[in-house]
Amino acid sequence: MSILVNEQTRVVVQGITGREGSFHTQQCIAYGTKVVAGVTPGKGGQEVEGVPVFNSVLEAVEKTGANTSLIFVPPAFAADAIMEASSAGIELVVCITEGIPTLDMVKVKHYLRGNNTKLIGPNCPGIISPGKCKVGIMPAPIHRSGPIGVISRSGTLTYEVVDQLSQADLGQSTCIGIGGDPIIGLNFIDLLDMFEKDKDTTAVILIGEIGGTAEEEAAVFIKENISKPVFGFIAGQTAPPGKRMGHAGAIISGGSGKAEDKIKALEGAGISVVKNLGELGSFVKQSLG
Repeated sequence: MSILVNEQTRVVVQGITGREGSFHTQQCIAYGTKVVAGVTPGKGGQEVEGVPVFNSVLEAVEKTGANTSLIFVPPAFAADAIMEASSAGIELVVCITEGIPTLDMVKVKHYLRGNNTKLIGPNCPGIISPGKCKVGIMPAPIHRSGPIGVISRSGTLTYEVVDQLSQADLGQSTCIGIGGDPIIGLNFIDLLDMFEKDKDTTAVILIGEIGGTAEEEAAVFIKENISKPVFGFIAGQTAPPGKRMGHAGAIISGGSGKAEDKIKALEGAGISVVKNLGELGSFVKQSLG
């Protein structure tokens, strides 16, 4: 099995006529994803890679039965795009856009509270269930189907970890990049709970980074609720306090967010934390036998 996306997922791409939108639409289609619609206001009636373009998400949903949105809309309009997708009944929104103002995401979080739309991102690579469906920008060839779930705050580190797993003959059930912004949709705890309930996921890898308290909160949840093996890695172990490292949320401030604190919390919850990223794949392989 997998979580959130599978062979039945029907994708609408918001911003499909832009350079990034059209390129990654083609890549998703090539992987086998059912991209059934695109949306760019004012360009309804066109086609991109054989996919019909509509003026609104609601029209796209009504005409094609789309249930998942992939967003490549510029930062100033991305929050409205997320809320439009939700109002049209989209079940899962994957927002790739980076640089969305934090106050805009505050509005999005408030809007999504109490409805059925799940959000991945923003500022993320998306989600892939190898061999089934890709909704995002990750390099498809490095993935292979298997029982390992992957959750990561970092896009590029996700690719490194997945490549190591695949080379170690450890396939993945679903890989999700949750994004590194201060305000995101689904978090570590949300996805850990889904992986725990997925009978075909036998272990989970959690890739965290400095800044915030997401990893510490995940550690508490894992200790109390997760029966499957969890492996971890924390990026930014050498980052100085006060310096942002890559992501808007990756900054040590006010005495919190340090890598050593996160590692201590995870290890205290019984999680095997790998200090050297280059050894993660072989370590997981050895640990799982």
